[in-house]
Amino acid sequence: MLAIARFSIALSQAKDFRTDLEAARDALAEAPGFIDAQIGQNLDDQTLWVLSTQWENIGSYRRALSAMRSKLEAIPVLALAIDEPGAYE
Repeated sequence: MLAIARFSIALSQAKDFRTDLEAARDALAEAPGFIDAQIGQNLDDQTLWVLSTQWENIGSYRRALSAMRSKLEAIPVLALAIDEPGAYE
């Protein structure tokens, strides 16, 4: 299962956002069922960012979002994502 979250962040906030996004990734990475994650900044439009995570299954991803560390570190960042579907099989 692949979960993709895209973000539109002002360039003036890019450094702080990357730090927050890395913390979100690290929080999610502790969860059972986590496989891999990538963070990227768009090469053509540097206000666009992505967090792509890979999971064993949808249940693993949903349980990861319920973990306390995720609620504190990942959810506030993921709440900034562009509102669009992001779960893929």
